[in-house]
Amino acid sequence: MIRVVLVDDQPLIRTGLRVLIADAPDLEVVGEAGNGAEAVELVARLRPDVAVMDIRMPGMDGIEATRRITADPDLPTHVLVLTTFDDDDYVYGALRAGASGFLVKDLALETILDGVRVVAAGDALLAPGITRRLIGEFAARPDADAAARPRRPVAEAVTEREREVLTLVGRGLSNAEIAAELTISVATAKAHVARLFTKLDARDRVHLVIQAYEFGLVSA
Repeated sequence: MIRVVLVDDQPLIRTGLRVLIADAPDLEVVGEAGNGAEAVELVARLRPDVAVMDIRMPGMDGIEATRRITADPDLPTHVLVLTTFDDDDYVYGALRAGASGFLVKDLALETILDGVRVVAAGDALLAPGITRRLIGEFAARPDADAAARPRRPVAEAVTEREREVLTLVGRGLSNAEIAAELTISVATAKAHVARLFTKLDARDRVHLVIQAYEFGLVSA
């Protein structure tokens, strides 16, 4: 059972999410908070698997709450940001704060539930379209040394199959989509991605996307 804390300043949103999650046999809401400060205290006490976090809240916002939650190495909690706005400042702020996922509230309900499952498993998840924007933002960063620095080679330890997987991760494909593209099982695709995390010392899936760009496997 995946234990979930809901964090949103609108009771109606929390109620809707609680009802939605109640229908999922593998998910359980163990607590609710109406702002970031309450969320930090509640997560420290309940130690849930996932905190579903809004951003705009009175007092401490969701980004600062995420930062404090993920800064504690003893907490098992992953943060899934669920907000009305996919503004770039919110996206980058949430990811820098340590969020494992970023979704918007107008997505299909099943997509939101799947998002909770994905971050609970330790993977990263972004709403459709955000991965491409991240690559574009990364490509647009000024770099005075870029002309003098050769493109970084892919690590020698990465196999040809893992290079293919990394390319598809860089294009924003999920494990299921990678499996379909390469005609392999989802479990095998997930295993390749897990090995890439280790070999490339990647923090999360977003970091793999950036490395795929650095290696020249994908372009903005």
